[in-house]
Amino acid sequence: MNANKLPKTSENSSTRLDKWLWAARFYRTRAIAKQMIDGGKIFYNGQRTKSGKAVAIGDVIKIRQGFEEKQVVITALADKRRDATFAATLYKETDVSLETREKNALARKQGILLSPASDTKPDKKQRRKIRQFKEGYNND
Repeated sequence: MNANKLPKTSENSSTRLDKWLWAARFYRTRAIAKQMIDGGKIFYNGQRTKSGKAVAIGDVIKIRQGFEEKQVVITALADKRRDATFAATLYKETDVSLETREKNALARKQGILLSPASDTKPDKKQRRKIRQFKEGYNND
């Protein structure tokens, strides 16, 4: 492979935050990465930032995606998107972040198990009883 086709990985070079998030495969496109940064879903070293911010190795990025919140430390810079195995080498998730995500996933899973969805909709009589129960009176 050509050396000039490899992404930047030296400490002297800089990469825009939106490009780095795209190269690290957190988002499918740079436009989506920019929207997430502008929408306050990305925190760079604990602060909101702009998409053109130059990132550096060792910086901490907090990323909110759906229910999950990841905190990653930048270990390498890249401004070209490559395969997922390469993208995984660009950052390291913190231990605290991993623990928190596991706890939240378990809590969500338990919440689903404690209130399972019904297989069928209630019929008219059952709906009436539910409504009476919620309104707090019994009309039998």
